[in-house]
Amino acid sequence: MRAEIAEQPAAVAATLDALLPLAGEIARLGEGTRQVLFIARGSSDNAAVYGQYLCSVRAGRLGALASPSVATAYRASVDLEGVLAVSVSQSGRTEEIVATQDWARSCGARTVAITNGADSPLASRADLALVTRAGEELAVPATKTFTTQLAALAVLGLALAGDDVARLRAVPDAISGVLGVADAAEALAVRLTYVERLAVSARGYAYAIARELALKLQEACYVTALGLSYADLEHGPIAVVDASTPALLLAAARDGAMLEAMTALARRCRSEGAHVFGIGGDEEFAAACHVVLRDAGLPAELAPLTLVVPGQLLTEALARAKGIDPDAPRALRKVTQTT
Repeated sequence: MRAEIAEQPAAVAATLDALLPLAGEIARLGEGTRQVLFIARGSSDNAAVYGQYLCSVRAGRLGALASPSVATAYRASVDLEGVLAVSVSQSGRTEEIVATQDWARSCGARTVAITNGADSPLASRADLALVTRAGEELAVPATKTFTTQLAALAVLGLALAGDDVARLRAVPDAISGVLGVADAAEALAVRLTYVERLAVSARGYAYAIARELALKLQEACYVTALGLSYADLEHGPIAVVDASTPALLLAAARDGAMLEAMTALARRCRSEGAHVFGIGGDEEFAAACHVVLRDAGLPAELAPLTLVVPGQLLTEALARAKGIDPDAPRALRKVTQTT
């Protein structure tokens, strides 16, 4: 897992090399669409949350997360004319996701597949396949496949928005810089070995990463982690944050009102007696937390591609500190089949 985290700058660069030339084709496929429906499960579903925000905020198309059981269990007939259905799957072989993509197309949607499996059913049966270049991922917890999915979604969202996709070229170097927090992540992991419960929260674009890091802590460290948006945490679950349940808060340094809200949340959690750990943010956010893992400071719409990296490093280090093999957590397989 640690080696694959370190491979992410090269994997994202290779993915951008492959997908940036497709920006025009993405824009043409999206012409006339009014909504983007994301079809995914697990880590891919967390990546899709980033796509949902990007398409809604930047591309002027309402982004929504699909419920695959509507297609596979209920077999409902839904009018999807004017919808761009984006299926996200690391392997491209999860039967439920392939079936839901087929269903979306039969209901009138145009389809895009985002997958690391170039020869997968998902890729071959989509109108357009955005194939990531993560290479083979051996550790069960997704790291480089997740981050390359974010890169593909960034290309998709910026292309639909008519934005300058070339600015994504700065992302691989930014990820390389963030890898430098590895020692700080190791030190924080030692402090967290006692933790059985953890609240992970963010707002806006970074919410996708809060969900993903909560999942990683659950599967690799066996920690009961809640991945919640800032608003959802404030609406009740903040009651669980106390001296025995720390908060891990994420904030993009250049996200205006979102950063202000996350800084206020850090102060509130501390007032409840909780230890507060942060990823990203600015000096004021850092002052409100007990420990912060620094981020690269990319614009808010690109920040998730680097914000995830300190959390991955923390997860891998915490698993080892707890005596767990992070490459092969119990009861998990690389490809999960659902129906």
